[in-house]
Amino acid sequence: MKRTIVALLLLLTTVGAVQLGNERRIDYHGYKLTARATQTTTLKPVAHLAAASPQPGTYLGRGFDTCAAPSQSAMNAWRSSSPYRAIGIYISGASRSCSQPNLTATWVTNQTNNGWRLIPIELGYQAPCGSRAPKMSSDPATARSQGTTAANSAVNAAQNLGIPPGSAIYNDIEHYPSNASCKAAVLSFLSGWTDRLHALGYLSGVYSSGSSGITDVCSAYNDSRYTRLDHLWIGWWNGAANTDAGQYCPATHYANHQRLHQYAGDVTETWGGVQMRIDRDYLDVATGTPVPPDPPAFTATVDNATAGRFTASANWGTSTFSTERFGTDYRYANPVAASDPSWYKVNIPETASYEVSVWYPANSGYNDSAPYIVVTTTGNQTVRVNQRANGGRWVTLGVFTLAAGDSDKVGVSRWTSGTGYVIADAVRITRVQ
Repeated sequence: MKRTIVALLLLLTTVGAVQLGNERRIDYHGYKLTARATQTTTLKPVAHLAAASPQPGTYLGRGFDTCAAPSQSAMNAWRSSSPYRAIGIYISGASRSCSQPNLTATWVTNQTNNGWRLIPIELGYQAPCGSRAPKMSSDPATARSQGTTAANSAVNAAQNLGIPPGSAIYNDIEHYPSNASCKAAVLSFLSGWTDRLHALGYLSGVYSSGSSGITDVCSAYNDSRYTRLDHLWIGWWNGAANTDAGQYCPATHYANHQRLHQYAGDVTETWGGVQMRIDRDYLDVATGTPVPPDPPAFTATVDNATAGRFTASANWGTSTFSTERFGTDYRYANPVAASDPSWYKVNIPETASYEVSVWYPANSGYNDSAPYIVVTTTGNQTVRVNQRANGGRWVTLGVFTLAAGDSDKVGVSRWTSGTGYVIADAVRITRVQ
């Protein structure tokens, strides 16, 4: 999607908290898409003004997308005279390049009341091998975590605009020169994106070019390492107003009212005396229905006071100073040029992907670069956390492949260039795949 108008990011105010710690399934016309999410996020309550129903809902026909949400008068003119009844809107993402002075909850309500279908788009992380920024990590575990973060941001934006659960949100990943490692990162990112959207009650979609993202997604349609998307938006400017993907995706994949096709781009059209530069789309989509969550899969929480599960040298003190602590107390130590880690022991049932989250109290005197060590199947990975912020809650380190067995899985090291006490309080490990 080439864009030609300049950007001003939509500012979001965050209030309220939602705790999700279970598996949710979405029933999509007879089959279930399963994802797990185990993360605390802060979400904005649905705006008082709201779309008439989940978007884009069930719709067969033409649509368009353009960089900035058009004015009300432009939308009215096109509604009365154009063949289009759906419009793509960029609701979130750090890669957006257009201002959105018209995009408000009132605008959303007005358009859906007038019969428009909305296609909500997140334009943020891009493929690590592509040319556009910001780029997702080339590490699949980190990319998956970034997909989760992107989903949280997109749902915040959707709720701010009154776009309700049950709607699909489409992640725009522009063309990239695909290779094996880049493909793994993109598919891992989209798995994190899909898992989190499902947990929050939304459907997941992706927009990409047929020769890169669409080819990669469709080639992994039956790959159990990745979570399958709900909708596929094919960027292929062949001029045909249908949902055929040609050589880029078999007709049997995403075949149950799950496709959009951007069939022409950067065209100028005039309807009702109003001219706009658009991309042309054709949609054949339907709405899925979230069903009640099942009980969670494996999850384990280890506190510094959990008997037989936490070890630390005598250099680590014990404190009850902060009320943000998990449990009765927590451990602290001065940073030194030596590891001397504290360790959390967890009995992992089988080798698989697990989300690792940590809990610590925050304080201006605590370390601004505390090194957490995660023992993965490919070696130790270090994730640094600023323990001066986001205390008193679960903070995700990412998703990692952990080996089966009862052993030390997460450590907190003292070896850091950061300043302030290094804190060791609690960790939580939850299977996500």
